[in-house]
Amino acid sequence: MGKPFEMRFVAEADDIDIMGHVNNAVWVRWMEAIATAHWQALAPAEAQALYAWVVTRHEIDYRGNVVQGEAVIARTHVAEPPRGARFDRLIEFIGEDGKAKVSARTTWAMVEIESRRLMRVPANLAAIFLG
Repeated sequence: MGKPFEMRFVAEADDIDIMGHVNNAVWVRWMEAIATAHWQALAPAEAQALYAWVVTRHEIDYRGNVVQGEAVIARTHVAEPPRGARFDRLIEFIGEDGKAKVSARTTWAMVEIESRRLMRVPANLAAIFLG
């Protein structure tokens, strides 16, 4: 299992829905933000220029609410080797109270930017997430 990568998010006014808490679409936006930041932190610049990631599936469990001004710590890691072009990323958002607010398993697929085609994740890039 790879080392967890963390980011902090603060709920802004535009993130809040009619129910007074972070909108579901914002959680998905934050999931994409942490996954992208994780890739950018680990992958060599050459790989970032050649490859991109696209989401193929989100499985999300909402466990608590976050209101405007509250912060969450997002943690993500890749627990298992890729299957061809795809791997699952685990993401958890922990509130200021120490409780999980949202947890997710998202499936990402590697795409070669130039051809825009799915490609098998090279072993050296898989290793950066798992090491």
